Parts: sequence; C-alpha cells; structure tokens
Amino acid sequence: MEPDRSALPQGAMLSRRRFLQQTLALSAALSVRVPALWRPEASGLSKSDTDLLDEICVSGFRYFWEAASPYTGLVKDRSRADGLDPRTVGSIAATGFGLTALCIAAENHYAERSKIEERVLTTLKYFHERALRERGFYYHFLDIHTGDRLWNAEVSSIDTALLLCGVLTCREYFADERIRRLADDIYHRVDFRWMLNGGDTLTHGWRPESGFIKWRWDLYAEHMMLYLLAIGSPTFGIPPQSWDAWKRPVYHFFGEDYISAEAPLFIHQYAHAWVDFRDRSDRFADYFQNSIKATRAHVKFCLDLARQFPKYSAQLWGITASDSARGYVVWGGPPAMGPIDGTVVPAAAAGSLPFLPSDCLAVLHNVRQNYAKRCWKRYGFVDAFNPHAAWTNPDVIGINVGISMLMAANMRSQFVWRTFMKAAEVGVAARSVGFKPAGRRSADVPAA
Repeated sequence: MEPDRSALPQGAMLSRRRFLQQTLALSAALSVRVPALWRPEASGLSKSDTDLLDEICVSGFRYFWEAASPYTGLVKDRSRADGLDPRTVGSIAATGFGLTALCIAAENHYAERSKIEERVLTTLKYFHERALRERGFYYHFLDIHTGDRLWNAEVSSIDTALLLCGVLTCREYFADERIRRLADDIYHRVDFRWMLNGGDTLTHGWRPESGFIKWRWDLYAEHMMLYLLAIGSPTFGIPPQSWDAWKRPVYHFFGEDYISAEAPLFIHQYAHAWVDFRDRSDRFADYFQNSIKATRAHVKFCLDLARQFPKYSAQLWGITASDSARGYVVWGGPPAMGPIDGTVVPAAAAGSLPFLPSDCLAVLHNVRQNYAKRCWKRYGFVDAFNPHAAWTNPDVIGINVGISMLMAANMRSQFVWRTFMKAAEVGVAARSVGFKPAGRRSADVPAA
C-alpha cells in the first residue's frame, strides 16, 4: 500500500530545519517533571534508587516526545544523545515503546495530559488510516514524516508485536473512546494466521519482492508477547499449540541452568516489559525466574571477561545488541558472541532491573555518578561506551531507551505490567497455553 500523502498535514513536508525548530519549541513548552506522589511498590529501594529510576523515565519520555513526528507519531530509530538531529528513519518497534512511554508520562504528569492524549490519537490514527501495511502487519522502518518504506524493510512480525504492545497499553490506560476504538481496530485486523504461512510457528516477516522470510520464530527468543497476541486475537487467532511448537533449549553456564539461545540479553527482556510473567508458569518454565537465571549468568560472564577487560566489575557490566566503535553489533553472551571489546551497554542492566534489582542498580548508579560527563545526556544514558578506551556512542537507539524506561517504570511501580495485563486477550491466551500460578504446573515436563 502507498501512504495517502494528501492526508498528511502540509506541515509534514516542512524542511528538516523548520521541523527541528518547531519540535524544540513544543518540547520547551512541556513541563517535564518528576511528581512527588509517585511512590514505589517494590521494597528495598532507597531514595537515590527511586531518584535514578525517575531520571531514566523522564529522560526516556523526552526522547519519545522529541524524536517522534508530531504529524504521524512515528518514533525515530535513533537520535543523537545530546538532542535532536535531522535523521528521519522511524521504527515501528521504537513507536511501540514510545506509545507505552506516553502512558507512563500521563500517569506521572510529565506533561499536560491533553497534549499526551493528542499525540496518542495522532499516532493511532496514522497507523489505522495511512501507515503502510500488509494484512495488518507493518513495515519495520518508515520515514517518520512521509511514511515511506525505507531500506527495503520487511513487513515484520516481531516489530509489529512491539508496536501492538504499545497500542494495547494505550487502550487499557486511556478512557478516551476514540483511542480504545482505534486500538481495537489496529489489533483485530492483524492476520496472524497469514503469518504462519502454513506452518506451526510464525515467520519473521514478508517482503513484497520475495514473499515470506524463510526464518521462523521456532526457538526461544523475545517473541513470547507475539505468540500471546496471536493466540489471543479474537479475529485471526492461531492455535494454542503454536506456543508449544517453538524449541526451548536449556543452557548451562556459570552454575545456571536456563532456557535460552545464542543471542543477546534483550531476548530475556522484551516480552517481560509488558507481560507480567511473575509467579506463573506453563508446563515448560517459570519464565520470570528463567530471565533471572539468564541475567545472573550474564553478570558472571562479564565478570569472567574482566581478566581481559579489567574495568568490568560488579558495578560495571552489561553487553546487549548496540552500537560499537565498529558500528551496530549483535553481541553478548554467554556463550560469547560478536566482537566483544570491553564496551558497556547501559540497557543491558536497565532492561534487567526487575530480575536483579541490586546488581542492575549498582551498575546504573556507577555509570550515572562516575561516567556522567561521557554517558549521561539529554535522553539519559548513551547507547554504549567503552570504559577501556575513548569511544563513547554519540547516539541513543530507540528500543534501548524504551526497554530501559519501561523496566524502570515496572521496577518503580509495576505500572506497565498493571496496565498491559488488563488486556483480556492476553489473559485468554495465557490460560489457553496452560499458564498457572508458579508451582502448580499441569505437568512436570522438562524443557525441550
């Protein structure tokens, strides 16, 4: 589908310079503040802990407000860490995190609620009416102003799922019937059965030039929310058996046994940003405890690397997909993957806050206090930096800002979990695939 450019306001075609000027002016008009009434539900958090979590959320909201087009709501894939830049590559995954960020901001009065609701409506109207899509799934990368497909991007199942998580969070949080109706329509028209492409598991996506991507979500990864959304869909739901169809290999590293894959740490984070897996399990695992074990193994992995990179410590660890001095890399471990060079990625710790609160807070406090000049900018932590060298990433990446903000909000007040889990479709899906309170599994079946 081609975007209906006639439906775009004339201002959407403004010069880059004018866009930056107008967005800066609008941002300056917003009073971003930390409310005194926001109290943590989690125990054991000090004032310095809650202050830091608040800072992460406020700076994250600043990113999702300033790095989004006010005409479409699409959020940039990345931006300079110290402020706005003219790049216009948008990401539907970053937009899903951004929609959730708007809910956090409204709840905590970071800006006028009316302005936040207006941005939510703009975003949902754009995806409902004009955004390029196929069978309800959206293209991964789009120009934030024009909606043009970029980089020969695929119609992405996982990135559409991240977008839908934000859409449904807005539906459950805001009382505006227009928001709720648009969110319903966006979700209900996604043809998850089509994305199965005749198989038991969902494919990674589709391209108009070549058809379905050959890869499938058939191995443990960040896709659990995708499957729950697909199984719970009241219009194009897939069989609950698809939940059992993906493999769950058990890894053994540093005294920890856990389901995983040879992939970065974020695979243990993303689904947990929205879906509250605490104190519940299916016949295979307690996935929240599984992520705790995976994170603990990652900490030990980084400490083991200290023999090669001596600045890694209990107060400075964390590697997940990020920028590097060599460009964007998919790295981490265990087992070691990618050109590991001593770089630290703050989103590795921030995105794992609910799993190992003390360990993650120790890292974030250390970076905030002792590397602030290098690593703390307008949008919070830079995407990555190398404490063993001079390299510091000048950018932030939207999905890393997003996972940091959402997990900080969950650590602070469980807000995203409490809101997203009101979605009836998610509860229906969880029950249909056999989730029960932890310790009451339907069968003691070892992981595949």
